[in-house]
Amino acid sequence: MTEIERDGVRLACSELGGSGPPVLLLHGLAGYAGEWSRTAEWLGDRHRVVAFDARGHGASERRPRDLSRDAHLADAAYVIEHLELGPCTVIGQSLGGVTALLLAAARPELVRALVVAEAMPVTPGPEDIEEVERSLVRWAEDLERRGYGEWPRFDPEVMTRTLREAESGEYWQEWERVRCPVLVVRGGKGTLTAAAARRMVESLPGTRLVEIPEAGHDVHLERLAEWQQAVEQFLAGLS
Repeated sequence: MTEIERDGVRLACSELGGSGPPVLLLHGLAGYAGEWSRTAEWLGDRHRVVAFDARGHGASERRPRDLSRDAHLADAAYVIEHLELGPCTVIGQSLGGVTALLLAAARPELVRALVVAEAMPVTPGPEDIEEVERSLVRWAEDLERRGYGEWPRFDPEVMTRTLREAESGEYWQEWERVRCPVLVVRGGKGTLTAAAARRMVESLPGTRLVEIPEAGHDVHLERLAEWQQAVEQFLAGLS
């Protein structure tokens, strides 16, 4: 693990192995870089694999002042530039998927290809945020009761702020500006609806969609074989 600093905020980066065309992995809300370890095992056969703990998560700055969408985007761009990864494939799940698609739209020179898992160009509404907050608090309390030490690797309050401080609205215009090859992965039991996934494909011609019926929101953890097949086939088709 390597620590770098951007604008006074410490970011914990992990080189997960491999050599070849670089891949940057972006985890979701309440996640951390280590959750990509099983993905990195097979990606590392042909790629240099890097992940980092988003601000407010894991070993990165735990309570940064700025938790905005722009801050997350700037962090990802900085990691790519600092570690000389660009242009690279960016794979993001959930919150990381939103960051990834915004990065591809805003900084196309840094992104060679894009994989968006269980994420869409829409921010959650107030009721959704409240439900996420309740779920995170219950999860944290349950882990504490079960004696998981330093788990969870997040503060529920910071996670809620991360959602609330994101600009409200939709990012369809940004999505339509993406020009690199794109794969969208949807879990049949996840939160990315079939209608939203279809709109993503229809509004960005050439986008490939893979649906994994038995997967939930954490598709990259729950159905590793199907996830691996989808991503490897996509990467193999890049020119």
